[in-house]
Amino acid sequence: MSPARTILIVGGITLAALGMLYGLHYAVFVEHQTLDRMGSSLTQAFVHAAERNPPSARDAVNAYASTKYDYVRQVDIHSHWIGLGMVLIVLGVAFEQVRFRGRSQIWIAVALLAGSFLFPLGVILQTVKHGAVFASALAIFGSATVTIALAAVVWGFWR
Repeated sequence: MSPARTILIVGGITLAALGMLYGLHYAVFVEHQTLDRMGSSLTQAFVHAAERNPPSARDAVNAYASTKYDYVRQVDIHSHWIGLGMVLIVLGVAFEQVRFRGRSQIWIAVALLAGSFLFPLGVILQTVKHGAVFASALAIFGSATVTIALAAVVWGFWR
């Protein structure tokens, strides 16, 4: 098996396992508390609105929005790691058909793996501090790396 193929298959399995472990951890230890916070924030928002207390209602809606922001990203993280891991495995199986020399194939495989790891990592870091520039830049860099590497794979298959 070529080094590029090994990188893709082993890296894909590792990413998929990482995503599954993260998802399991989130589902068991975090998700229920998060959903409770979302529900209680909405309840408080309606209660405060019924009491004609707009500032408190607004605060409760903002608490809901912040919790929902984190919740969506947490779910996206594990699903992206698993999905990208599966893509790497499938590409690894067929990577011998990519018409580039050995070194170029290795660089493409490394770019695919690195981008597939960094994109969800940047997303998870966005939950630490909302609007953090570094986290957003990391997610953008990771997704751009995957996109460019996938374009190279398509080019290699087409050749």
